[in-house]
Amino acid sequence: MEKSFPKNFLWGGATAANQFEGGWNSGGKGPSIIDVLTEGTKSTSRKVIRNIEDSYYYPNHRASDFYHKYEEDISLMKEMGFKLYRMSIAWTRIFPTGVETEPNEEGLLFYDRIFDLLKKNGIEPMVTLSHYESPFYLTEKYNGWENRDLIDYFVKYASVVINRYKGKVKYWLTFNEINAAVYPFGAYFALGMLDKKVVNLSDQKKYDSPQKRYQALHHQLVANAKVVQLAHEVDSENKVGCMVAITANYPYTPNPEDILECQKSWEDCNYYCGDVQVRGAYPSFAKRIWKEKNIKLAILEEDEDILKKGTVDFFSFSYYMSNCISTDPTLDAASGNLVGGAKNPYLKANDWGWQIDPAGLRYVLKELYGRYQIPLIIVENGLGAIDQLNPDLSIHDDYRIDYLKDHIISMYEAIQDGVDLMGYTPWGCIDLVSASTGEMRKRYGFIYVDVDDNGKGTFNRYKKDSFYWYKEVIGSNGSSVLK
Repeated sequence: MEKSFPKNFLWGGATAANQFEGGWNSGGKGPSIIDVLTEGTKSTSRKVIRNIEDSYYYPNHRASDFYHKYEEDISLMKEMGFKLYRMSIAWTRIFPTGVETEPNEEGLLFYDRIFDLLKKNGIEPMVTLSHYESPFYLTEKYNGWENRDLIDYFVKYASVVINRYKGKVKYWLTFNEINAAVYPFGAYFALGMLDKKVVNLSDQKKYDSPQKRYQALHHQLVANAKVVQLAHEVDSENKVGCMVAITANYPYTPNPEDILECQKSWEDCNYYCGDVQVRGAYPSFAKRIWKEKNIKLAILEEDEDILKKGTVDFFSFSYYMSNCISTDPTLDAASGNLVGGAKNPYLKANDWGWQIDPAGLRYVLKELYGRYQIPLIIVENGLGAIDQLNPDLSIHDDYRIDYLKDHIISMYEAIQDGVDLMGYTPWGCIDLVSASTGEMRKRYGFIYVDVDDNGKGTFNRYKKDSFYWYKEVIGSNGSSVLK
């Protein structure tokens, strides 16, 4: 009998408006927190330029120019056979500063066109409401989510788009990688918080306040629960998921201290937010985290009831790498891993030092499903690599095909283990700007976008070898890689 994925498995791809859309000041859109960032590299930090100056280059301003090329891009998605397109709405395209009383109709019409075209092409949208693109005005006026007022601003924005696109969108995600907020680097991207002294994003750790971060995260968790309830009230067909950045953490040795430290890492990063969003309350270990970090959360009496009533329908997550946890500070670090950790001698790494671990995806799927028992979906996974556009306009990316093939096999094995996996949307299905560095050279897509790190190029689209490979994977419902 031929192996394949479940009949209604949702194959597709994923992007984010701030990294893909462009049109940063077109159609009434206001500046987001990403629009004020300059370019960077893996060794040089992106800068925050509060008053945009022409002497700097801002790669997200045009990004991949989906704003003008969406018809071509959706046609390419259809050609690959996409069932699902995970995308985000730019908050500042709907409410340019976040505090307007009325939404920007031109922005709403833009997404109407997107959703209508997706439907025409048989592609279901899965929409993230906030994917690292909150209004920069809210950062300047309120220091982002540190201020509780942002709950109401976000719920108002969510209410407008969920009502507007009733019948056009049924899969919603609230906050992208919400658990990034437990780390200093997440203060700006996830929470829109920025100390006045920060110019280089790499300086965030220097001025970090765990108290402010965790309070801001609490406000987001309350907003998440309110939006879940709202979406269900607007349309009983709506399904709302959380979105968590998951790392497969392993103890580096059988030393019991490493085992305990690894267990703690799962709690601190992978489960802190997931438990609130799926189970409706802070986990038992949260009190120890707060105590050790000297955090005193202001939790209103009503918040506990809101969290309890606003639990999500499914669990979405990103997975790129695994991590070794050790209490030995002398070990070599895995330089590219976002949250540090010891280098795993059994794994290879990509050009940016991210360690590649397809077996870790199966491990993660089993752990998450065992804990939460709700449907899972992988909404980000992929290989960032330097691709070569050849004179004949071909791009040979066997390395990406190998990466994705191994991860898809792990997904299949997890399903055989009993995991309820809804779908798979690899990240950056069409090349886009890297969030951390602002580079274009770190490419993930099945489709090459002809633009370099300085914004120079035709912006033409070219199919990589992985385009044709993924088309076959979808067309065979995975059986082409499971032979």
